[in-house]
Amino acid sequence: MSKIDEVVFLHQVASPCHLAILADSIGLKTRVVSNVDQLEANANSNCFFLVSQQGAALDSNGIPLVATQLVKHVPVALYQVDRDGLNGEAALLGGISGLLFQDERMDLLLTGLRKMLVNELWFDRPLLSKTVRHLISKVEVPNNLSSESCEAIELLTKREKTIIQLVSSGARNKEIATKLSISEHTVKAHISSIFRKTQARNRVELLRWAQSFETHLELFSLSH
Repeated sequence: MSKIDEVVFLHQVASPCHLAILADSIGLKTRVVSNVDQLEANANSNCFFLVSQQGAALDSNGIPLVATQLVKHVPVALYQVDRDGLNGEAALLGGISGLLFQDERMDLLLTGLRKMLVNELWFDRPLLSKTVRHLISKVEVPNNLSSESCEAIELLTKREKTIIQLVSSGARNKEIATKLSISEHTVKAHISSIFRKTQARNRVELLRWAQSFETHLELFSLSH
């Protein structure tokens, strides 16, 4: 993901958007809109969108309908999320970058926002592990890989394969850096290289790519 120019909040309730105020206070360029039609403004800028679950029209999984449309084109996360009113696995598999719950402390909300702005997913570790296991149980590994897939696997270094394994287990960049005794900057460089080689645009797409070739990559050894 390229550098984010602006963080756009779709806030469809009457109360102030405290998360936007907090983001603005740490130097992030923010914009708060109350109507879906206003999202078309500044369409050419590189934006990250946060959609409030509160006040939005929701699908059967509790995901705002507008978020399911936006995520096809731009990075999207959800905030003011009711823990009991949303299917987290559906959100993750649908391409949502993260969930910021309405009952979380402001410092955790800010940490989550910062992580997502540098292309990290922000979901609970148990949810990430559950989703990856579910994907692995459903996948049918192809007997004959395409030449492009074979080339991608061959291009991955041993270190990059290890990092894919750690990403799949839900590890964040700092945890990967600690585990491998390297800097977070080096981890980011490796992940950028992995994205390029696998043609994945984000971690969700990387998870989908990796689980398709589990046997060939020999990556997954998730503990239960």
